Amino acid sequence: MNFYPTERIALFIDGANLYATAKALSFDIDYKRLLTLFRAKGVLLRALYYTALAEEQEYSSIRPLIDWLDYNGYSMVTKPTKEFTDASGRRKIKGNMDIELAVDAMELADHLDHIVLFSGDGDFRTLVEALQHKGKRVSVVSTLTTQPPMVADELRRQADQFIDLSDLQKEICRTQRPADSINNGRDYQAHIHDRRVHEGMTTAGGLREGQAGSE
Repeated sequence: MNFYPTERIALFIDGANLYATAKALSFDIDYKRLLTLFRAKGVLLRALYYTALAEEQEYSSIRPLIDWLDYNGYSMVTKPTKEFTDASGRRKIKGNMDIELAVDAMELADHLDHIVLFSGDGDFRTLVEALQHKGKRVSVVSTLTTQPPMVADELRRQADQFIDLSDLQKEICRTQRPADSINNGRDYQAHIHDRRVHEGMTTAGGLREGQAGSE
């Protein structure tokens, strides 16, 4: 990865998209290690995590993850999911956070030198281009190693730097076994709930039908 020690960095994490990418690569992300990695690359000012919440439910399975991240160095950006029925009569849940992420990135851009976008969604290509026009460097984190790739080709080509998530696996993967994590129950529980909730949101929330690489 190409970073400069004096760069002001912010991470913009499309939660559902990052979850789907890590799942496709068969590993769980340790969010503490993720922050540590990028803090060592430059001056990390913000790490923003975007996800939708099913607020109409009495208990949201992603809430432990949200709380854990919020207390451990991440800024959480959430909104309620919306339920709808498609043309074939199938019930689906929509939780797209693209607009929120794009607006925040543009608003914060004047205070940053390098934006790191954790998403493979091709809809962000225009955002990357707009940030570059403001003189900012933009790195995209996703993967090409799956079939099909999780990153849209147009997004990868637009980025100043593409970082394959598989190349970061040794540095950010969760290494504890579940039995070893009992004493860190809240930490481990958060990641378990992350796995459960995004199972039903990756298509409608962060990835398009057929995955981002097919856009």
